[in-house]
Amino acid sequence: MTISHPATPLVAILRGLNPAEAVDVAKVLHHAGFRALEVPLNRPGALEAIALIDQLALPGTLLGGGTMLNVDHVDAVFEAGGRLLVSPNCVPAVIRRAADLGMYCAPGVVTPTEAFAALDAGAHALKLFPAEQVGHGGLKALKSVLPSGTPVWPVGGVTPDTMAGWVKAGATGFGIGSNLYTPGVTLDELAERAATFVGTWRTLAV
Repeated sequence: MTISHPATPLVAILRGLNPAEAVDVAKVLHHAGFRALEVPLNRPGALEAIALIDQLALPGTLLGGGTMLNVDHVDAVFEAGGRLLVSPNCVPAVIRRAADLGMYCAPGVVTPTEAFAALDAGAHALKLFPAEQVGHGGLKALKSVLPSGTPVWPVGGVTPDTMAGWVKAGATGFGIGSNLYTPGVTLDELAERAATFVGTWRTLAV
């Protein structure tokens, strides 16, 4: 069974999330309106954090791993309860494995070649990364050749103030990292940041 597109297409990138804080962080983000949580695998404790958040069964929340580089990563995240694949690159075999498991796939792309290879392998959304390298003009050009309705999410340096320009260029969601979550951020500060991102998105998505 394929996992459906997140109702609010803002992916919280929780790099360096301590498993001891995972439950509280996830609850804060869910309360603020985030419905997609990504725990990158290139920091210790990622799989444990995913498993702990999965146990919360947060309504409407798509949970998974980031920096998923190989099929073993896909299998490990799936076993931990994750149903979202996020990667910084486009590896068709990795995307196919996740799609075959029914995971929602958002691999990283920069070029049209990578974008179409990702879609052919079963990607549901495209992570435009690093977004700063591509820019608004690059996103507009990419959108002009992609199948109509293809979700494209810029990732890298996204702030509430920059979201409007990306949406005007064709962005349909975002991956948000250190401007939302960094290890050690207080829950109150996280709640404030999350509310600002979600509020900005809801204004732009009207």
